[in-house]
Amino acid sequence: MKHLISICLMALMGCATSIGQESARLAPDGFVRVANHVPGLIEDMRYHTAHNFVGAPVDGYEAPICWLTREAADALAEVQARLAGFGLGLKVFDCYRPARAVAHFGRWARDLEDQSTKPVYYPNVEKAELFSLGYIAERSGHSRGSTMDLTLVDIATGDEIDMGSPFDLFDPISWPSDPRPTAQQRANRAFLQSIMQAHGFKGLKEEWWHFTLVDEPFPDTYFEFVIR
Repeated sequence: MKHLISICLMALMGCATSIGQESARLAPDGFVRVANHVPGLIEDMRYHTAHNFVGAPVDGYEAPICWLTREAADALAEVQARLAGFGLGLKVFDCYRPARAVAHFGRWARDLEDQSTKPVYYPNVEKAELFSLGYIAERSGHSRGSTMDLTLVDIATGDEIDMGSPFDLFDPISWPSDPRPTAQQRANRAFLQSIMQAHGFKGLKEEWWHFTLVDEPFPDTYFEFVIR
């Protein structure tokens, strides 16, 4: 019986090793699956689905998984631990973004006949202006692996904290500094900004949800590996 148990344990260990090796092959050295580093992280990876401004799954997102550089993931784990004291946690909408996904965004933005998502994602902005206004770019910091889009959630319910505008709304009301949200919504944004900055991240003036690790390990490298 002991011999049989030993054989089974060895088989299981071999299987675990195989899975670990397979996971390591999914991304370059220096990248980690963030859910394994940030306990309780909620992954709501919009570009794997049609629930995004393109209106379809985006090139390069073959799985709804958040990958980041190890340094960014470690810093995010510190944020998550700090938030737990407030009964809050993190939900990520996007993390590492393959360069082919950025190209997909560009093709979509240049197709001015496709206006199907305008009422939800850019109701007050002309699609022809998305590049000039900075909402769409030819290259994205997400492809360097240390940038993420996220929000706060109530741990007890999983509900998102009200930030005054939804993720990926291309509109000035999504700017962290916009005065139109309520006082509570502005306070929620300020809290998110302050706690992220306290752990080494910087925000973006056009998007309350967007953060980049200040000391990112690959500041000049735009990766192309597919998310699997």
